[in-house]
Amino acid sequence: MSATSYRTIDASTEGLFRDKGSKFIAYAYPIHSDQEVKDRLSALKLHHPKARHHCWAYRLTPDRTVFRLNDDGEPTGTAGRPILNTLLSHDVTNIMVVVVRYFGGTLLGVPGLINAYKTAAQEALTAANIIELTVNDRFVLAFDYPQLNQVMRIIKEGGLKLIKQNFDNRCTVTMEIPRAQKAAILHKLNNIADLIITEVGTSGVG
Repeated sequence: MSATSYRTIDASTEGLFRDKGSKFIAYAYPIHSDQEVKDRLSALKLHHPKARHHCWAYRLTPDRTVFRLNDDGEPTGTAGRPILNTLLSHDVTNIMVVVVRYFGGTLLGVPGLINAYKTAAQEALTAANIIELTVNDRFVLAFDYPQLNQVMRIIKEGGLKLIKQNFDNRCTVTMEIPRAQKAAILHKLNNIADLIITEVGTSGVG
């Protein structure tokens, strides 16, 4: 079933974990696209040019179906996976966590690395404000001017978000409908004569 809401963070945060001289600095970012992932990574590598590793994981889309992870030279499964598991345990999406490691000279071993990356990611998410957002599907309505009052009444009663409107002999309205209300709202709109409804996208996807 399609998601009707999702959890994410409303601003960037940081976390820090130290173990045997190594320093793990975690950065959590709200994101909406693969391009943002690349931009954040590039900026962090410029900011921390002497760091040994820049390990990361992210999840995208309200349905939580898109995810990636990267160990950046750490043993397989010791960095990206613990970071991703932290995102999974908080049930958040449209978020990226990067953990920057400065090596302290002492090897931590597989269990130590897993704990370090997990704890650093956890610290960043603990500092974050996790919010719940509705998934809204976007529609363009086209109709004749005499139908304007009927259309606007449905929009007002549903508390729907208007994106763009153009009122002429032939009117167009771009609006968003929360997915949980979609069936009921479209049922009402379909009762208006000569109204053309076109679905054009979804918010929260990017």
